[in-house]
Amino acid sequence: MTEFPLVDAAGGFLRVLRSLPDPTPTEILAAWERFYGQWFPELHAKQVHDYTTAGEDWRALVLARVFPPLPARLSAMEEARRRILGLWDDVLARAWAALGLNLDVVAVVHVGIGCGAGWATTYRGRPAVLFGLENIAELGWHTTKRLEGLIAHELGHVAHAAWRSEPLERVEEDPLGLLYVEGFAQRLEEVILGRESWHLAPDAGWLPWCRAHVAELARAYRNRATEGEPVNPFFGSWLSFQGVPFTGHFLGHTVIHMLEEG
Repeated sequence: MTEFPLVDAAGGFLRVLRSLPDPTPTEILAAWERFYGQWFPELHAKQVHDYTTAGEDWRALVLARVFPPLPARLSAMEEARRRILGLWDDVLARAWAALGLNLDVVAVVHVGIGCGAGWATTYRGRPAVLFGLENIAELGWHTTKRLEGLIAHELGHVAHAAWRSEPLERVEEDPLGLLYVEGFAQRLEEVILGRESWHLAPDAGWLPWCRAHVAELARAYRNRATEGEPVNPFFGSWLSFQGVPFTGHFLGHTVIHMLEEG
């Protein structure tokens, strides 16, 4: 039994998915709606709401992008689930020891509809971190080192929200606020783990590229923020800046370091 609260909302659905013989995306969607609608309705509703508030047709999106590769990623999702269940207590204890906090936070491991590998939010009225195995498998983050970084990063968001005594979504409405929030979590990922950690780096060339292009990244981000253009290409895995994902996390981390030095 885990010392800190953890909801395994993935194990049952992974067994359902493994039992389906060569399922189509439509069959996976039907199984997903049945399982999560019945057993985890709040989790189901939370993800659907996230898409609908953004004006997205969530069913069309998951049928086109999320569910087609799911059977091929089943083993990676199962591996990620096992590792998160084993890592959660340790990383959470390290986080609260490093940050001087003792917050009541719950982890929820699930197979979602593409809302993120990690999502610091609330669940059942408590601060929570949702771990979407479908995105974790897509990104190849099912290794121990990357999952430690992901858990620490999301707990950084939880700590930040607690220190500010307000939901971070309000801060993130401003593009400079979003840069600050993501940079803060990226910095706390290092503080919690006690080492340099870039769990989101897709390959060994990512960090050198970001460092070499930091001035260009800063100018491009500032211009977009000033002109009211979307900054989402700097964040997330489905979008990128010049073909490079997660550059906003690097840039935000740089800003936080500058603030620390100042």
